[in-house]
Amino acid sequence: MTTVDVDPEADRLRSLVRPDAVHGSLYTDAGIYARELERIWYSTWVYVGHESEVPEPNDYVRTTIGPQQVVMTRDRAGSIHVLHNRCSHRGNLVCDADRGNAGSFRCPYHGWTFANTGELLGFPFNQGYGGSRARAELPGLAAAPRVASYRGFVFASLAAEGPTLREHLGAAADRLDQLCRLSPAGEVELTAGWVRHEVTANWKMLVENETDGYHPQFVHSSIFSISGSGIGALYSDRSSAVTRALGGGHTENDLRPEFRKMGVPMGWAGTPEAKIPDYAAAMRATHGTAAADEIMIDGAPHVMVFPNLFIAEIQLFTIQPLAVDRTVQHVTAIQFRDAPDLNRRLVTQCVGSVGPAGMLLADDAEMYERNQRGVAARQPEWLDLSRGLHRERVDDDGFTVGTATDETSMRAMWAHYLELMETKRSGARPSEMT
Repeated sequence: MTTVDVDPEADRLRSLVRPDAVHGSLYTDAGIYARELERIWYSTWVYVGHESEVPEPNDYVRTTIGPQQVVMTRDRAGSIHVLHNRCSHRGNLVCDADRGNAGSFRCPYHGWTFANTGELLGFPFNQGYGGSRARAELPGLAAAPRVASYRGFVFASLAAEGPTLREHLGAAADRLDQLCRLSPAGEVELTAGWVRHEVTANWKMLVENETDGYHPQFVHSSIFSISGSGIGALYSDRSSAVTRALGGGHTENDLRPEFRKMGVPMGWAGTPEAKIPDYAAAMRATHGTAAADEIMIDGAPHVMVFPNLFIAEIQLFTIQPLAVDRTVQHVTAIQFRDAPDLNRRLVTQCVGSVGPAGMLLADDAEMYERNQRGVAARQPEWLDLSRGLHRERVDDDGFTVGTATDETSMRAMWAHYLELMETKRSGARPSEMT
């Protein structure tokens, strides 16, 4: 059951979010950040990993829900669990490795041992608890009460009750479908490894930026000019691309109108078909020539799945808040099953753009930190979000859209944010895998 809890703090929050502006304190107030953890990160669906990261029984990866460490495991039967990385005895971390294969985890402090399902298996010197029978009464590792996946993307919710994952994703699920169609096998794999970027900035600045089409030509002009990329031109008032609010805080830059005008398979990735002949042949064998060409022309989505999953065509980011002014972006190259020639190129491209010495993410990181320093100043108090408000429209699917450079996505994100910050969920619901 979902209950609505309206309190005095909600009134203050409503005064800080306007249809065309937000107050600077939303990025700097530690009390607001604490409420965000409870009302958003610990109450909604949060992306935690991909099934391809735990392909075999007993595989595990260490991941996060907000600042909290969790471990995503696959048990012997193949089911996926999301467990808090916290011994139920005295709170020590039970898992130190980023990934591995193990049927159990042993706490290094007092030797309590837990199955990769979270069940307590045993503890030393059990007479101190009255014998081994006490195992049935002592707690195991805490597990996320709800775990679900869509097209291999695994999400968890620390709230026992609420919308299903499919309800949470809404139209964003179609964008995950769009991504998976680019694989001859219909599956994405996250096997290229991860790079961790930490910035001194509030997490919402990153969410806003991911589908902000106003900044690329300015912030990323250096990498566009050096690489000869035509991406910058996609974000202008002359572009036929649109910014779309997908509902539920999810947003996208839909670049397909521009890619369709180009009409070149794989033009979206800047990869001539002649350089990936095996991939192109596999796609046509799977879908037929006409359908395969359409898929390869449309390309991958540029979508922000609220609150923490961002797919930027060739790479995937997760956003992790650590404090009101500290955020980590974890990034990896997207890999498509049965597409080795394409995958090699995608890794190379990602290294150049978002790798340790890459220019693209370094550009954004500099802007995040400059923004955070700026909002700490007292004046002006408000940040303007009015760009394109006068020319927004509703498309044939009922979604609000703006031009490629409009702030439609930010306004939609903040409206959903405010709704979540006003609502407290409680109750019980079993885990689900869909």
